[in-house]
Amino acid sequence: MPQGKTQRAAPSFGDDFRKFFLRGLAILMPSLVTLAIVFWAYDFLHNNIAGPINSGVRQGVHTLGPRVLGAEGMERYAWYDVTDEERAAELATRRNKAIDRETLDNQLRVIKLREAWADRWYLEAIGFIIAIILVYLAGVLVGNFVGRRFYQRVEGYLVRLPVIKQVYPNVKQVTDFLLPSNDPTDGKKSKLPTSGRVVLVEYPRPGIWTVGLLTGQTMKAIEAIAGEPCVTIFIPSSPTPFTGYTITVPGKHVHELPISFDEAIRFVVSGGVLVPPQQETDHSTQLASGVVAAPGVSMEARESTDNPEGAPEDPEEA
Repeated sequence: MPQGKTQRAAPSFGDDFRKFFLRGLAILMPSLVTLAIVFWAYDFLHNNIAGPINSGVRQGVHTLGPRVLGAEGMERYAWYDVTDEERAAELATRRNKAIDRETLDNQLRVIKLREAWADRWYLEAIGFIIAIILVYLAGVLVGNFVGRRFYQRVEGYLVRLPVIKQVYPNVKQVTDFLLPSNDPTDGKKSKLPTSGRVVLVEYPRPGIWTVGLLTGQTMKAIEAIAGEPCVTIFIPSSPTPFTGYTITVPGKHVHELPISFDEAIRFVVSGGVLVPPQQETDHSTQLASGVVAAPGVSMEARESTDNPEGAPEDPEEA
């Protein structure tokens, strides 16, 4: 063995297991979390939006179908035809058997239509499609002068109702913040368009730069105490950008960044890992650039800690 080199101890099973387990967790976690969020969003939309809409559509089919097609035209649909065996089976499950035949048939048709609807997956998409169309039509109607006036009048009544007046204004502020309206015909234009107003401030102390979102002007009382024009900035936290801190800063100390709202959120959620492509620095791959090591600790020692067994990362170098 050449002089000057010492043989490192072989890594234990526990060290290998911890190393590769953490590596696998880092690889799989983004995909698993993304799928979990997608499935949660689907269940929420299906149960609270598409489900009620599909129920209304089925009720419309059950009620209007016989009136439009007639009893003879509805006989070709299996859910509409009720047999004597089905009537007997349903009556056997009920305590009160005093029910007329027409009412019983209607109840059975509702059940059979729901089962037939569930067996055809493409029918479940009707609720989502109708929801998208309704949201689009709402945007079109409220986008004109008459529709906007009508909406503002309805909104004015809502904020006067008990309980609703404590909840609705807060929810509206959050939705206006996340989904701002940049329609030039809208008299109440959002102060935070999604394409900009991402700022940089020294927070929580001078020398530490923090990405924030400019939400607008501040209160008169705060400006009177500060003695100069100020703005309000929301500092999102990682990894949940919907929580954070609200600070007030003199406008002259705020620097606007040339990145979009979405890029700023990705930067915050990822803990600074997802840097916008146009903002990547030349030394982005050199993690030690500009970093001062602690006394008695060299970067070589740091590298040996990251690779305790001394084996090269590239298998071909082994």
